Amino acid sequence: MTEATTPSETPAEVTDDELARAGALYYLVRWGLGPLARLIYRPRIEGAANIPRSGPIILASNHLSFIDSFVLPLFAPRPVYFLAKSSYFEGGGLAGWFSNRFFRALGATPVRRGAGQAALDALDQQRRILQSGRAIALYPEGTRSLDGRLYKGRTGVAFLALETGAKVVPVGISGTNDAMPVGAKWPALSPRVTIRYGEAIDLSGHGPASSGRARRQATDEIMTAIHALSGQELANAYNEVPAQNPVERLKQVLPHERR
Repeated sequence: MTEATTPSETPAEVTDDELARAGALYYLVRWGLGPLARLIYRPRIEGAANIPRSGPIILASNHLSFIDSFVLPLFAPRPVYFLAKSSYFEGGGLAGWFSNRFFRALGATPVRRGAGQAALDALDQQRRILQSGRAIALYPEGTRSLDGRLYKGRTGVAFLALETGAKVVPVGISGTNDAMPVGAKWPALSPRVTIRYGEAIDLSGHGPASSGRARRQATDEIMTAIHALSGQELANAYNEVPAQNPVERLKQVLPHERR
């Protein structure tokens, strides 16, 4: 459903009224799908009390499956917002209308294809959501792990936390890669899903958001907490999206900060 924003995506503008409507629809979808999802996946949920019930918060999770972005908002104790590809919101006809309303109900806001400062624009949109006192979900790895290992975290989550003062709740999800492996068209109905929430982390002690060292150290603290919750093997590398052209391949080879 949602991959972390990459340099090829930029967010469509979303208003506070749209966020409020999404929050209302969220509860309707949650009441409708939540009990069914609990019946199918019998989720083990640990540490839900670690999520503050109000104020800005970032849920920073590992990412194993397409359905992670269903699992997080359906089972979280408060509405959670995230970015999703604009194609989920722009289809025509009844199916397009339903897709638009469904993803907004889950707390998704659209991102459009773009270039240049698109990744920073996506961070700006997420900053707005946090500054309104809401919760967002992000995957520090950037995209789904195809081999089940936990990859190094990118610094966008730490940047947002340090800039807004939001605390970060680390999340370890397991079982979703069995419920819907990469490449599967439909989720299986039997595997059990586990969600573990760690204690909220205050990253302010690392320094300002303008410091690259502070962002890196804060990111490493987040990933250490996620690893303790997920128990995954560490990849000790970044989970790079395949380069689409020679320029992107060169950028991946040269040292740079992974946002």
